[in-house]
Amino acid sequence: MVPFSGLTSEQETLREIAARFAADKIRPAAPGLDERAEFPTGVIKEGHGLGLINLTLPAELGGSGLSLFDACLVIEEIAWGCSGFATSMVANDLALTPIAIGGTAEQKKKFIEPIVAGGALASFCLTEPGAGSDAAGLQTTVEDGGDHWIVDGSKQWITNAGHASQFTVFATHDRAKRAKGISCIAVPRSSAGVEVGHHENKMGQRCSDTCRVTFDKVRVPKGNMIGAPGEGFKIAMQTLDASRPLTAAIAVGIGRAALEHAIAYSKERKQFGAAISTFQAIQFMIADMATGVEASRLLTWRSAALYDQGHPSSLVSSMAKRMSADTAMSVATDAVQIFGGYGYTKEYPVEKLMRDAKLLQIYEGTSQIQRIVIGRELLK
Repeated sequence: MVPFSGLTSEQETLREIAARFAADKIRPAAPGLDERAEFPTGVIKEGHGLGLINLTLPAELGGSGLSLFDACLVIEEIAWGCSGFATSMVANDLALTPIAIGGTAEQKKKFIEPIVAGGALASFCLTEPGAGSDAAGLQTTVEDGGDHWIVDGSKQWITNAGHASQFTVFATHDRAKRAKGISCIAVPRSSAGVEVGHHENKMGQRCSDTCRVTFDKVRVPKGNMIGAPGEGFKIAMQTLDASRPLTAAIAVGIGRAALEHAIAYSKERKQFGAAISTFQAIQFMIADMATGVEASRLLTWRSAALYDQGHPSSLVSSMAKRMSADTAMSVATDAVQIFGGYGYTKEYPVEKLMRDAKLLQIYEGTSQIQRIVIGRELLK
């Protein structure tokens, strides 16, 4: 990483704690967990003890209370260790931010504090089998059941679902109303009718738990609705404004790791009697890789800083997520190319980085959806 003098001593210390955790705890465990598609329960508990999850959640509720900018510093280091860990560790911020945004003081104490203080996990349930990019077209319903709400439907690709004790669910009162009919509701895992499917056998980020969740006429207390009926889509979009910089930071961590591996290998690998790092073709690849990573980081930091300062951030956060995701995929692919045939084997780390990077172009809004957001923001 190019040194950056603008960080405070506290921020440098925070980043160093996260970097040490990634180097000592995450990287040694990551290859085996990836091979077995095994969730890193023990290491995540250690991360909780260090304050490396629940990063942006209020300190008075047990969270770390970090700014979004500072949280991005942490998440880049965690993702440098393994992006599957980063996705799993940042999922609580995603799941509980809707409650922090739209919940009452009583709801925050009830639905945030026990999760973050106890080291438990929560999941954000927006995407469905038939509603991914078109989030407003979701089919899960929430109906008035008198003294309860009744939630019915299925959610897909839900991070940490197999280990979560609480779900933040987005459901519709009236499908014809699309976004205006969607509400947000906290659903305990223990509720009758909640069923979590098997862990998906994914290409990359395999240690991150990803499942389908089905809600079969689940009765939920009236007090579990976050915000007023019909405000759920707005709450979800505000949440994604906060989460996109964190997702971009995951991509930066992947790209940085791939770049570092490529530089080190290019100095060791010899062809035609010289290290391949002396060849201009390799130097040009590394120059482009490094420039992309550095630019992605700075755009990610800018999007987080805008959010922290209370400025509109949808445009820049979408730019950051789009650029960082596409750069991570490009840099990881180029790293495999620099490693040659060895890069295509699981004996070397870059093939995993390439598999992991692909997900960044898909989840939290695809690169194509980010372009739509960017275009709309610029042209409205």
